[in-house]
Amino acid sequence: QVYLVESGGGEVQAGDSLRLSCENPRRTLGRFVMGWFRQAPGKEKEFVAVISWSGTSTDMDDTVSGRFIVSRDNTKNTGYLQLNNLKPEGTAVYYCASAPYNYSPRAIGTYIYWGQGTRVTVSS
Repeated sequence: QVYLVESGGGEVQAGDSLRLSCENPRRTLGRFVMGWFRQAPGKEKEFVAVISWSGTSTDMDDTVSGRFIVSRDNTKNTGYLQLNNLKPEGTAVYYCASAPYNYSPRAIGTYIYWGQGTRVTVSS
């Protein structure tokens, strides 16, 4: 069963923007924390951002703070990651994931369900 469906990746130039979406299409996850991670070629998966169920609490990695924005619309069962001023080092597969609690939200092991990933390629 697919719990999270991602979309929005693509190939862009440095300085461009993209908006990634992550939908829980059947509203099967209840009230969950949504995290965003990315995995660059040849590297480990790393934390990018997290947003609480209510949307009132967010956290961003320092490498993207000020450029990326995390949000969600629970009426649409969808979370978003707005990627602004993309840099070539932002090239990666981006994943969303769900966790039942906002505990250690930067840790991969906190998350239970993962989206399939969406690829972002940034050229200089």
